[in-house]
Amino acid sequence: MTISLHSRHTVPAGLTTCEAVDPLFQQIRDLVYTASGIFLPDEKLYLLAAGCNRRIQQLPVLSPSEYWIFLKSPSHTAELRELLNEITIGETSLFRNRPQLNALRRVILPALTKKTTRAAKHLRIWCAGCSTGEEPYTLAMTMLEAEAHLLKGWTIEIQATDLNDRSLEAAQIGIYGDYALRTTTAHFKNKYFSPVDTKTMRVHDEVKKLVTFRRLNLQDESSMNLVKDMDVIFCRNVLIYFNHTSKSQVIRHFFSSLNLGGYLFLGTAESLMKLNRQFHPVHFPGTIAYRKPSLDALPL
Repeated sequence: MTISLHSRHTVPAGLTTCEAVDPLFQQIRDLVYTASGIFLPDEKLYLLAAGCNRRIQQLPVLSPSEYWIFLKSPSHTAELRELLNEITIGETSLFRNRPQLNALRRVILPALTKKTTRAAKHLRIWCAGCSTGEEPYTLAMTMLEAEAHLLKGWTIEIQATDLNDRSLEAAQIGIYGDYALRTTTAHFKNKYFSPVDTKTMRVHDEVKKLVTFRRLNLQDESSMNLVKDMDVIFCRNVLIYFNHTSKSQVIRHFFSSLNLGGYLFLGTAESLMKLNRQFHPVHFPGTIAYRKPSLDALPL
């Protein structure tokens, strides 16, 4: 997933950016942070205010103060999840960040498939923050292309997780318009998509069958501890909305989730500098990945 906060929404009518920075919205901000790890600095609180305003229109409350009371009520625990759905949205496309895909296809997959210690030919990839499905479906199509030669006889499993229920619903449907398909070549469109109408296309079932979608909060310790034996993890443009503490926690879980010699990809503006020293940066043309050292590279 690429997570981003709604940027197309302006400050609600009658509410200025400065007015959004008040104790009420700071309290809601802290609640959101505790639940998800997403942190909005004061200068971005108006985005949270806009999200709260949209939720207020759907509820039997009349003001932000009433909404805060509603949000805290033990009988309304599902509302926080609805608010998270409201303030997070994916901004992504199919076949985004070609250098990362090239590194995966040309270097990482050949290296992983040559491992002699594998008991079974099973490749597992995790898209953490999968948004509306463009990234995991891109990876699935990349794997299908490699299945004819490099991955012949291999079982491929792509786990795709996100915090936003609405994004996951859209991902499972797998219908995309021109914007999402703008960097998809004619080869992939013709081979792996069928037209729905003049403006949209649906991804084929052979692509969908490689991907399993589910909701996962990256700040949920118990759920994160269950994600194991991954060969590659993609978590692009998600951690930019976390503070140092929550970032470090997520990265620690990623390290634990990866097999020895596995790789982590982040967004182009993200890095592990000052966050984690366990991963080893690996430079590829146009991109960087982070590798969990293999057994022969670990200190004795």
